[in-house]
Amino acid sequence: MIKQFLDSPQSWQTELANAIHDPKELLTLMELDHYPQEISKSIEHRFPLRVPHSYVARMKKGDPNDPLFLQVFPLAIEDEIDPNFSLDPVGDLAATTVSGVLQKYIGRVLLITTGACAINCRYCFRRHFPYAEHHAVKNHWKEALQYIAQDSTIKEVILSGGDPLVLSDNRLANLVQKLEEIPHVKRLRIHTRLPIVLPERINESLLYWLGNTSLQKIMVIHTNHANEIDQNIASVLRKLSDIGCYLFNQTVLLRKINDEVDILANLSERLFEVGVIPYYLHMLDKVQGAAHFKVDLIKAQSLYKKLRTQLPGYLVPLLVQEKAGAPNKLPL
Repeated sequence: MIKQFLDSPQSWQTELANAIHDPKELLTLMELDHYPQEISKSIEHRFPLRVPHSYVARMKKGDPNDPLFLQVFPLAIEDEIDPNFSLDPVGDLAATTVSGVLQKYIGRVLLITTGACAINCRYCFRRHFPYAEHHAVKNHWKEALQYIAQDSTIKEVILSGGDPLVLSDNRLANLVQKLEEIPHVKRLRIHTRLPIVLPERINESLLYWLGNTSLQKIMVIHTNHANEIDQNIASVLRKLSDIGCYLFNQTVLLRKINDEVDILANLSERLFEVGVIPYYLHMLDKVQGAAHFKVDLIKAQSLYKKLRTQLPGYLVPLLVQEKAGAPNKLPL
């Protein structure tokens, strides 16, 4: 499977390097003279603004309530401390075994491959994660691979981050080759937002190494609103399907972004049109800085009940909540 890919900067890497970091630049591109709320100070050192131009292009200009814009624009309310929210809401640190390896559930492990993302979603549950201390790429994956090889119950390896697809194709292909050499590993799962926010990343070299792996391949993308999926995104997702990659979607239920039944129904319909199965509808992970996105449980369950009346069962994602230390995600 291994083939050396060009190390010279690819178009997606150039697009990533040119991502927007300045809130004022984003407001200008959105054709907004100002924003009625103050900007977060966390962007200066803890959790900067980052959003690719291709994602901004899908935002409705002049609309401060655009659902894509609201996912990425940093507000001062993020700086307020909420006693019910924490820095590690899903227990990632407690689940760490060796560097960058998380094992919460039976039969599968998650690799923190990188701390980098193409976009900084303001509700990110790992916005405070100490990536410098915990990522599996240390020692060229040696410690992580040894851990996986020594446990024959591990059937599936999940690449996460950050976003694993910000790594080069050479690095990813070599990692996957090493996973293929472990007899009990059967499945490769990639958790990524890049096909949605940076579609240029799904290039020929990625399709080559992913298409040629002997592992069953699953990609779980992250989409919260149907407006995120234009024809270009649809084309990219079909390319992934064409190489035999099973596609699933995770959505986070977010206040003022997708907390209406019609919005959720439209998203499921759109996902299925482009070959993606609606997988999970997550309650917001209670990470410090994201409290303003919270939808209360009673409303979430009401929305879910209505959603089940509007869609066939296979288009209804499972409403879940992740709790630290639980043996699985908890259906609600």
